[in-house]
Amino acid sequence: MLLYKNSFEQTYYDILSVKEDASYEEIRGCYRSAILNSHPDKLHKTTETSSRSSTTDLESGDRFLKIQKAWETLSDWRSRAVYDSELRAARQEDAGTAEDDVSLEDMTINEDEDEDEGDGKVLELFYQCRCGDYFSVDSSELGEMGYAVSREGSKISLQTTPRTTLPSSSSVVILPCGSCSLKLRLFINAPL
Repeated sequence: MLLYKNSFEQTYYDILSVKEDASYEEIRGCYRSAILNSHPDKLHKTTETSSRSSTTDLESGDRFLKIQKAWETLSDWRSRAVYDSELRAARQEDAGTAEDDVSLEDMTINEDEDEDEGDGKVLELFYQCRCGDYFSVDSSELGEMGYAVSREGSKISLQTTPRTTLPSSSSVVILPCGSCSLKLRLFINAPL
């Protein structure tokens, strides 16, 4: 489970697939593309030709509403400034509460073949907490953040995916302990 705002909960920038320093024109272009691809009328036509479940329809409608809300906030410079300020404050609050700092190399690897991630293996990374439980993150969660995780022997490597919109080559993820209230700050350094 991830606690860091940017990875646990998508930001409006993530929803529109733009960088946080994107211009109004870039945001507008990505909004138009996203809204066209997730519009309920367009999806309704594809639903008639294929047998998609109502759950998928609900998820599509929810995505459409998220895109609309993201546009409403990011298209107005005043609301965008307030949103950016709140986002920075939330990140500082989360980052300031961590008990310990670790790098990816400090994590223990567990490979779970029951879960499917395309190649049939999900890598779970652990770090033991002083309470005896663990801080953990898996490759699917890191994938949602824009990192492809691979393993060669006992070495883990991360590659950024094309959709990654991270501002620098170093990222921080806050991981909560499974039992107690302690948090861990995991530093991820991946080549861009």
